[in-house]
Amino acid sequence: MKRRVVVTGLGAVTPVGNNVQESWEGVKSGKNGIDFITQFDTTNMKVKIAGEVKNLDFEKFVDKRDARRLDRTTIFGLIAAGEAFEDAGLANVEFEPYRFGTFVTSGIGGLGTIHSESRKAYEKGGDRVSPFFIPNAIINLIGGNIAIKYKVKGPALAVVTACSASTNAIGEAFRYIKDGYCDIAFAGGAESAINELGIGGFTSMHALNTSNDINNASIPFDKNRSGFVVAEGAGVLILEDYEHAKKRGAKIYAEIVGYGSTCDAYHITAPDETAEGLTKSMELSMQEANITPDKIDYINVHGTSTIYNDKLEILAIKKAFGENAYKVNISSTKSSTGHALGATGAIEAVFCIKAINEGIVPPTINYKEFDEECDLNITPNKAVKRNIDYAMSNSAGFGGQNATIIFEKFKE
Repeated sequence: MKRRVVVTGLGAVTPVGNNVQESWEGVKSGKNGIDFITQFDTTNMKVKIAGEVKNLDFEKFVDKRDARRLDRTTIFGLIAAGEAFEDAGLANVEFEPYRFGTFVTSGIGGLGTIHSESRKAYEKGGDRVSPFFIPNAIINLIGGNIAIKYKVKGPALAVVTACSASTNAIGEAFRYIKDGYCDIAFAGGAESAINELGIGGFTSMHALNTSNDINNASIPFDKNRSGFVVAEGAGVLILEDYEHAKKRGAKIYAEIVGYGSTCDAYHITAPDETAEGLTKSMELSMQEANITPDKIDYINVHGTSTIYNDKLEILAIKKAFGENAYKVNISSTKSSTGHALGATGAIEAVFCIKAINEGIVPPTINYKEFDEECDLNITPNKAVKRNIDYAMSNSAGFGGQNATIIFEKFKE
Protein backbone atom coordinates (compact mmCIF):
# COMPACT_ATOMS: atom_id res chain seq x y z
CA MET A 1 0.00 0.00 0.00
CA LYS A 2 1.37 3.39 -0.98
CA ARG A 3 1.78 5.89 1.84
CA ARG A 4 1.02 9.62 1.92
CA VAL A 5 4.08 11.86 2.16
CA VAL A 6 3.89 15.25 3.84
CA VAL A 7 6.26 18.16 4.47
CA THR A 8 6.78 18.90 8.16
CA GLY A 9 9.89 21.12 8.13
CA LEU A 10 11.45 23.82 5.95
CA GLY A 11 14.94 25.32 5.82
CA ALA A 12 16.55 27.78 3.45
CA VAL A 13 19.54 30.06 2.94
CA THR A 14 19.28 32.30 -0.14
CA PRO A 15 20.53 35.58 -1.61
CA VAL A 16 17.35 37.28 -0.36
CA GLY A 17 17.30 35.88 3.17
CA ASN A 18 19.20 33.71 5.64
CA ASN A 19 16.21 31.61 6.66
CA VAL A 20 12.87 30.52 5.24
CA GLN A 21 10.79 33.49 6.35
CA GLU A 22 13.32 36.11 5.24
CA SER A 23 13.72 34.37 1.89
CA TRP A 24 9.98 34.07 1.33
CA GLU A 25 9.34 37.69 2.29
CA GLY A 26 12.14 38.65 -0.08
CA VAL A 27 10.78 36.92 -3.18
CA LYS A 28 7.19 37.79 -2.30
CA SER A 29 8.03 41.49 -2.09
CA GLY A 30 10.18 41.46 -5.24
CA LYS A 31 13.52 41.90 -3.52
CA ASN A 32 16.56 41.64 -5.78
CA GLY A 33 19.30 39.46 -4.28
CA ILE A 34 21.76 40.02 -7.12
CA ASP A 35 24.70 42.34 -6.53
CA PHE A 36 28.40 42.75 -7.24
CA ILE A 37 30.56 39.81 -6.18
CA THR A 38 32.44 40.21 -2.89
CA GLN A 39 34.03 36.76 -2.55
CA PHE A 40 36.87 37.38 -5.01
CA ASP A 41 38.40 40.13 -7.13
CA THR A 42 36.49 40.32 -10.44
CA THR A 43 38.75 42.94 -12.04
CA ASN A 44 39.83 40.59 -14.82
CA MET A 45 36.47 38.83 -15.20
CA LYS A 46 33.70 39.60 -17.68
CA VAL A 47 31.02 38.74 -15.12
CA LYS A 48 31.10 40.74 -11.91
CA ILE A 49 27.67 40.01 -10.38
CA ALA A 50 26.05 37.05 -8.66
CA GLY A 51 23.43 36.10 -6.10
CA GLU A 52 25.54 35.83 -2.96
CA VAL A 53 24.28 34.92 0.51
CA LYS A 54 24.74 38.02 2.63
CA ASN A 55 25.58 38.83 6.26
CA LEU A 56 25.51 35.24 7.46
CA ASP A 57 27.69 34.47 10.48
CA PHE A 58 28.59 30.79 10.09
CA GLU A 59 29.72 30.55 13.71
CA LYS A 60 26.15 31.06 14.89
CA PHE A 61 25.29 27.74 13.28
CA VAL A 62 28.46 25.62 13.30
CA ASP A 63 31.42 25.65 15.67
CA LYS A 64 34.49 27.71 14.86
CA ARG A 65 36.49 24.70 13.71
CA ASP A 66 33.81 23.57 11.26
CA ALA A 67 33.28 27.12 10.03
CA ARG A 68 36.97 27.18 9.13
CA ARG A 69 37.43 23.69 7.66
CA LEU A 70 34.12 22.86 5.95
CA ASP A 71 33.35 23.94 2.41
CA ARG A 72 30.88 26.81 2.11
CA THR A 73 28.45 24.51 0.28
CA THR A 74 28.35 22.05 3.17
CA ILE A 75 27.84 24.84 5.71
CA PHE A 76 24.84 26.12 3.76
CA GLY A 77 23.44 22.59 3.73
CA LEU A 78 23.94 22.18 7.47
CA ILE A 79 22.26 25.52 8.20
CA ALA A 80 19.21 24.76 6.05
CA ALA A 81 18.95 21.22 7.41
CA GLY A 82 19.18 22.54 10.96
CA GLU A 83 16.36 25.00 10.38
CA ALA A 84 14.20 22.28 8.82
CA PHE A 85 14.94 19.83 11.66
CA GLU A 86 14.00 22.38 14.33
CA ASP A 87 10.98 23.54 12.35
CA ALA A 88 9.71 19.97 12.15
CA GLY A 89 9.89 19.66 15.93
CA LEU A 90 12.29 16.72 15.76
CA ALA A 91 14.82 17.94 18.32
CA ASN A 92 13.19 16.04 21.19
CA VAL A 93 11.55 13.25 19.21
CA GLU A 94 12.75 9.66 19.35
CA PHE A 95 12.97 8.16 15.87
CA GLU A 96 14.26 4.95 14.35
CA PRO A 97 17.59 6.11 12.85
CA TYR A 98 17.62 3.48 10.09
CA ARG A 99 14.21 4.75 8.92
CA PHE A 100 15.43 8.34 8.59
CA GLY A 101 17.05 9.09 5.21
CA THR A 102 19.27 11.90 3.96
CA PHE A 103 18.74 12.97 0.35
CA VAL A 104 20.76 16.20 0.21
CA THR A 105 22.80 16.91 -2.88
CA SER A 106 24.49 19.53 -5.06
CA GLY A 107 25.10 20.23 -8.70
CA ILE A 108 28.85 20.73 -8.39
CA GLY A 109 29.70 20.23 -4.72
CA GLY A 110 32.71 21.75 -3.00
CA LEU A 111 33.95 23.84 -5.89
CA GLY A 112 35.41 26.46 -3.55
CA THR A 113 37.58 23.77 -1.98
CA ILE A 114 38.52 22.33 -5.37
CA HIS A 115 39.55 25.80 -6.57
CA SER A 116 41.61 26.77 -3.52
CA GLU A 117 43.32 23.39 -3.05
CA SER A 118 44.14 23.10 -6.76
CA ARG A 119 45.85 26.46 -6.53
CA LYS A 120 47.75 25.30 -3.45
CA ALA A 121 48.88 22.12 -5.22
CA TYR A 122 50.11 24.13 -8.21
CA GLU A 123 51.92 26.75 -6.13
CA LYS A 124 53.28 24.67 -3.24
CA GLY A 125 53.14 21.06 -4.40
CA GLY A 126 50.67 18.23 -4.04
CA ASP A 127 51.86 17.21 -0.59
CA ARG A 128 50.59 20.53 0.78
CA VAL A 129 46.98 19.80 -0.16
CA SER A 130 44.65 19.72 2.85
CA PRO A 131 43.56 16.35 4.26
CA PHE A 132 40.05 17.79 4.16
CA PHE A 133 40.24 18.38 0.39
CA ILE A 134 38.50 15.15 -0.66
CA PRO A 135 35.80 15.16 2.07
CA ASN A 136 35.02 18.80 1.27
CA ALA A 137 34.98 18.31 -2.49
CA ILE A 138 32.75 15.28 -2.91
CA ILE A 139 29.03 15.88 -3.14
CA ASN A 140 27.79 13.11 -0.83
CA LEU A 141 29.58 14.63 2.16
CA ILE A 142 27.04 17.47 2.26
CA GLY A 143 24.40 14.96 3.25
CA GLY A 144 27.01 12.92 5.07
CA ASN A 145 27.76 15.78 7.45
CA ILE A 146 24.04 16.29 8.04
CA ALA A 147 23.56 12.59 8.78
CA ILE A 148 26.49 12.61 11.21
CA LYS A 149 25.17 15.65 13.06
CA TYR A 150 21.66 14.28 13.52
CA LYS A 151 22.60 10.57 13.84
CA VAL A 152 20.29 9.50 11.04
CA LYS A 153 21.35 6.17 9.56
CA GLY A 154 18.94 5.46 6.73
CA PRO A 155 19.83 5.83 3.03
CA ALA A 156 22.14 8.81 2.45
CA LEU A 157 21.90 9.34 -1.29
CA ALA A 158 23.18 12.34 -3.25
CA VAL A 159 21.31 12.39 -6.56
CA VAL A 160 23.61 14.33 -8.89
CA THR A 161 21.73 15.69 -11.91
CA ALA A 162 23.20 19.17 -12.41
CA CYS A 163 20.57 21.90 -11.87
CA SER A 164 17.82 19.31 -11.40
CA ALA A 165 19.68 17.73 -8.49
CA SER A 166 17.68 18.90 -5.49
CA THR A 167 14.33 18.47 -7.23
CA ASN A 168 15.35 14.90 -8.01
CA ALA A 169 16.53 14.51 -4.40
CA ILE A 170 13.11 15.55 -3.10
CA GLY A 171 11.41 13.27 -5.61
CA GLU A 172 13.54 10.26 -4.67
CA ALA A 173 13.02 10.87 -0.95
CA PHE A 174 9.28 11.09 -1.66
CA ARG A 175 9.38 7.70 -3.36
CA TYR A 176 11.42 6.08 -0.55
CA ILE A 177 8.82 7.18 1.99
CA LYS A 178 5.82 6.49 -0.23
CA ASP A 179 7.04 2.95 -0.88
CA GLY A 180 7.77 2.25 2.77
CA TYR A 181 11.57 2.27 2.89
CA CYS A 182 11.83 5.35 5.14
CA ASP A 183 9.57 7.20 7.56
CA ILE A 184 11.35 10.57 7.53
CA ALA A 185 13.96 12.20 5.30
CA PHE A 186 16.03 15.30 4.84
CA ALA A 187 15.58 16.26 1.18
CA GLY A 188 17.17 19.12 -0.73
CA GLY A 189 20.43 20.59 -1.89
CA ALA A 190 23.18 23.15 -1.37
CA GLU A 191 25.52 25.03 -3.69
CA SER A 192 28.30 27.59 -3.60
CA ALA A 193 30.17 28.03 -6.87
CA ILE A 194 30.85 31.77 -6.84
CA ASN A 195 34.58 31.78 -7.45
CA GLU A 196 36.92 32.32 -10.38
CA LEU A 197 36.55 28.73 -11.52
CA GLY A 198 32.77 28.55 -11.33
CA ILE A 199 32.04 31.97 -12.79
CA GLY A 200 34.79 31.58 -15.38
CA GLY A 201 33.53 28.18 -16.48
CA PHE A 202 29.96 29.29 -17.05
CA THR A 203 31.16 32.51 -18.70
CA SER A 204 33.28 30.62 -21.21
CA MET A 205 30.19 28.58 -22.15
CA HIS A 206 28.32 31.83 -22.89
CA ALA A 207 25.71 30.79 -20.32
CA LEU A 208 25.84 33.93 -18.15
CA ASN A 209 24.49 37.42 -18.52
CA THR A 210 27.48 39.74 -18.92
CA SER A 211 25.78 43.14 -18.59
CA ASN A 212 26.73 43.52 -14.89
CA ASP A 213 23.50 45.49 -14.48
CA ILE A 214 22.05 44.04 -11.29
CA ASN A 215 18.50 45.11 -12.18
CA ASN A 216 18.62 43.92 -15.78
CA ALA A 217 20.54 40.64 -15.62
CA SER A 218 18.30 37.87 -14.29
CA ILE A 219 15.23 38.71 -16.38
CA PRO A 220 13.36 35.48 -17.19
CA PHE A 221 10.95 35.66 -20.15
CA ASP A 222 11.96 39.21 -21.01
CA LYS A 223 12.71 39.65 -24.72
CA ASN A 224 16.16 41.04 -23.82
CA ARG A 225 17.26 38.13 -21.62
CA SER A 226 20.73 36.87 -22.49
CA GLY A 227 21.94 34.48 -19.80
CA PHE A 228 21.57 33.48 -16.16
CA VAL A 229 23.16 34.82 -12.98
CA VAL A 230 24.96 32.33 -10.72
CA ALA A 231 23.69 32.19 -7.14
CA GLU A 232 24.40 30.19 -3.99
CA GLY A 233 22.46 28.87 -1.02
CA ALA A 234 20.54 25.84 0.18
CA GLY A 235 17.06 24.48 0.64
CA VAL A 236 16.12 21.45 2.75
CA LEU A 237 12.72 19.92 3.47
CA ILE A 238 11.72 17.37 6.05
CA LEU A 239 9.51 14.81 4.30
CA GLU A 240 7.57 12.39 6.45
CA ASP A 241 5.08 9.56 6.25
CA TYR A 242 1.69 11.07 7.06
CA GLU A 243 0.80 8.52 9.74
CA HIS A 244 4.20 8.98 11.39
CA ALA A 245 3.74 12.77 11.39
CA LYS A 246 0.17 12.51 12.66
CA LYS A 247 1.17 10.18 15.48
CA ARG A 248 3.72 12.65 16.85
CA GLY A 249 1.43 15.66 16.34
CA ALA A 250 3.63 17.38 13.78
CA LYS A 251 2.45 20.45 11.91
CA ILE A 252 2.05 19.75 8.21
CA TYR A 253 2.83 22.35 5.55
CA ALA A 254 1.76 20.45 2.45
CA GLU A 255 1.61 17.03 0.85
CA ILE A 256 3.89 15.97 -1.98
CA VAL A 257 1.79 14.03 -4.49
CA GLY A 258 3.65 13.79 -7.79
CA TYR A 259 7.12 13.42 -9.25
CA GLY A 260 8.38 13.16 -12.81
CA SER A 261 11.92 12.71 -14.07
CA THR A 262 13.18 12.38 -17.65
CA CYS A 263 16.29 12.83 -19.77
CA ASP A 264 16.31 14.56 -23.16
CA ALA A 265 19.12 12.28 -24.40
CA TYR A 266 19.91 15.08 -26.79
CA HIS A 267 22.95 17.26 -25.91
CA ILE A 268 25.40 17.75 -23.05
CA THR A 269 24.20 21.30 -22.35
CA ALA A 270 21.47 22.42 -24.76
CA PRO A 271 17.80 21.56 -24.15
CA ASP A 272 15.90 19.54 -26.72
CA GLU A 273 14.23 22.01 -29.10
CA THR A 274 11.01 19.97 -29.09
CA ALA A 275 10.76 20.33 -25.27
CA GLU A 276 9.47 16.75 -25.15
CA GLY A 277 11.53 15.73 -22.12
CA LEU A 278 10.25 18.49 -19.83
CA THR A 279 6.75 18.03 -21.21
CA LYS A 280 6.87 14.35 -20.27
CA SER A 281 8.30 15.14 -16.83
CA MET A 282 5.31 17.36 -16.06
CA GLU A 283 2.88 14.82 -17.46
CA LEU A 284 4.38 12.04 -15.34
CA SER A 285 4.14 14.15 -12.19
CA MET A 286 0.46 14.90 -12.83
CA GLN A 287 -0.17 11.23 -13.62
CA GLU A 288 1.27 10.18 -10.27
CA ALA A 289 -0.71 12.90 -8.50
CA ASN A 290 -3.82 11.66 -10.34
CA ILE A 291 -4.79 15.16 -11.41
CA THR A 292 -5.49 16.94 -14.69
CA PRO A 293 -3.69 20.14 -15.80
CA ASP A 294 -6.62 22.36 -14.83
CA LYS A 295 -5.96 21.52 -11.15
CA ILE A 296 -2.51 23.15 -11.10
CA ASP A 297 -2.76 26.75 -9.88
CA TYR A 298 0.91 27.76 -9.81
CA ILE A 299 4.14 26.64 -11.47
CA ASN A 300 7.49 27.77 -10.14
CA VAL A 301 9.31 27.36 -13.42
CA HIS A 302 13.00 26.71 -14.01
CA GLY A 303 13.06 30.10 -15.78
CA THR A 304 16.80 30.73 -15.93
CA SER A 305 16.78 33.85 -18.14
CA THR A 306 18.58 32.15 -21.00
CA ILE A 307 17.10 32.53 -24.46
CA TYR A 308 16.46 28.85 -25.11
CA ASN A 309 15.53 27.59 -21.64
CA ASP A 310 12.76 30.12 -21.16
CA LYS A 311 11.07 29.74 -24.53
CA LEU A 312 11.34 25.94 -24.48
CA GLU A 313 9.93 25.70 -20.96
CA ILE A 314 6.98 27.81 -22.10
CA LEU A 315 6.58 25.44 -25.05
CA ALA A 316 6.66 22.44 -22.69
CA ILE A 317 3.97 23.97 -20.48
CA LYS A 318 1.78 24.58 -23.53
CA LYS A 319 2.24 20.97 -24.64
CA ALA A 320 1.57 19.51 -21.19
CA PHE A 321 -1.28 21.84 -20.20
CA GLY A 322 -3.04 22.58 -23.48
CA GLU A 323 -5.57 25.41 -23.14
CA ASN A 324 -4.98 25.46 -19.38
CA ALA A 325 -1.45 26.81 -19.98
CA TYR A 326 -2.93 30.30 -20.19
CA LYS A 327 -4.92 29.92 -16.97
CA VAL A 328 -2.12 28.91 -14.59
CA ASN A 329 0.09 31.47 -12.85
CA ILE A 330 3.78 30.87 -13.44
CA SER A 331 6.80 32.72 -12.13
CA SER A 332 10.56 32.43 -11.95
CA THR A 333 11.88 33.31 -8.51
CA LYS A 334 15.36 33.19 -10.07
CA SER A 335 14.60 36.76 -11.08
CA SER A 336 15.08 37.58 -7.38
CA THR A 337 17.62 34.99 -6.27
CA GLY A 338 19.62 34.18 -9.37
CA HIS A 339 20.29 30.53 -10.26
CA ALA A 340 21.59 28.45 -7.36
CA LEU A 341 22.40 25.51 -9.65
CA GLY A 342 21.88 22.19 -7.83
CA ALA A 343 20.23 23.88 -4.84
CA THR A 344 17.69 25.79 -6.87
CA GLY A 345 14.97 23.13 -6.97
CA ALA A 346 14.86 22.76 -3.19
CA ILE A 347 14.83 26.51 -2.63
CA GLU A 348 11.96 26.82 -5.10
CA ALA A 349 10.14 23.92 -3.46
CA VAL A 350 10.16 25.97 -0.24
CA PHE A 351 8.67 28.89 -2.16
CA CYS A 352 5.97 26.65 -3.65
CA ILE A 353 4.95 25.47 -0.19
CA LYS A 354 4.86 28.99 1.20
CA ALA A 355 2.81 30.08 -1.82
CA ILE A 356 0.27 27.34 -1.07
CA ASN A 357 0.13 28.25 2.62
CA GLU A 358 -0.38 31.97 2.05
CA GLY A 359 -2.31 31.94 -1.24
CA ILE A 360 0.25 34.22 -2.89
CA VAL A 361 2.07 33.77 -6.19
CA PRO A 362 5.55 35.37 -6.00
CA PRO A 363 6.47 37.55 -8.98
CA THR A 364 8.92 37.42 -11.84
CA ILE A 365 10.71 40.72 -11.17
CA ASN A 366 12.58 43.13 -13.45
CA TYR A 367 10.33 42.19 -16.36
CA LYS A 368 10.09 44.93 -19.00
CA GLU A 369 9.72 43.79 -22.61
CA PHE A 370 7.21 41.22 -23.81
CA ASP A 371 8.45 38.24 -25.82
CA GLU A 372 5.83 36.64 -28.05
CA GLU A 373 7.46 33.23 -27.50
CA CYS A 374 6.92 33.58 -23.73
CA ASP A 375 3.28 34.65 -23.72
CA LEU A 376 1.92 32.87 -20.64
CA ASN A 377 0.92 34.52 -17.36
CA ILE A 378 4.38 34.99 -15.86
CA THR A 379 3.14 37.06 -12.88
CA PRO A 380 5.28 40.07 -13.83
CA ASN A 381 6.84 42.33 -11.18
CA LYS A 382 4.18 42.06 -8.45
CA ALA A 383 2.92 39.16 -6.38
CA VAL A 384 -0.74 38.24 -6.79
CA LYS A 385 -3.24 36.62 -4.46
CA ARG A 386 -4.63 33.30 -5.64
CA ASN A 387 -5.93 30.21 -3.93
CA ILE A 388 -3.35 27.51 -4.61
CA ASP A 389 -4.44 23.92 -4.12
CA TYR A 390 -1.65 22.47 -6.26
CA ALA A 391 1.77 23.96 -6.98
CA MET A 392 4.27 22.49 -9.44
CA SER A 393 8.02 23.08 -9.53
CA ASN A 394 10.20 22.42 -12.58
CA SER A 395 13.97 22.01 -12.81
CA ALA A 396 16.23 21.28 -15.77
CA GLY A 397 19.95 20.63 -16.00
CA PHE A 398 22.91 19.95 -18.22
CA GLY A 399 22.86 16.45 -19.65
CA GLY A 400 19.20 16.88 -20.58
CA GLN A 401 17.92 16.38 -17.02
CA ASN A 402 14.30 17.27 -16.26
CA ALA A 403 12.50 16.98 -12.93
CA THR A 404 9.07 18.03 -11.71
CA ILE A 405 7.42 17.80 -8.30
CA ILE A 406 3.87 18.67 -7.25
CA PHE A 407 2.73 19.83 -3.82
CA GLU A 408 -0.89 19.81 -2.68
CA LYS A 409 -2.52 21.92 0.01
CA PHE A 410 -2.79 19.58 2.98
CA LYS A 411 -6.14 17.98 3.73
CA GLU A 412 -6.76 15.40 6.46
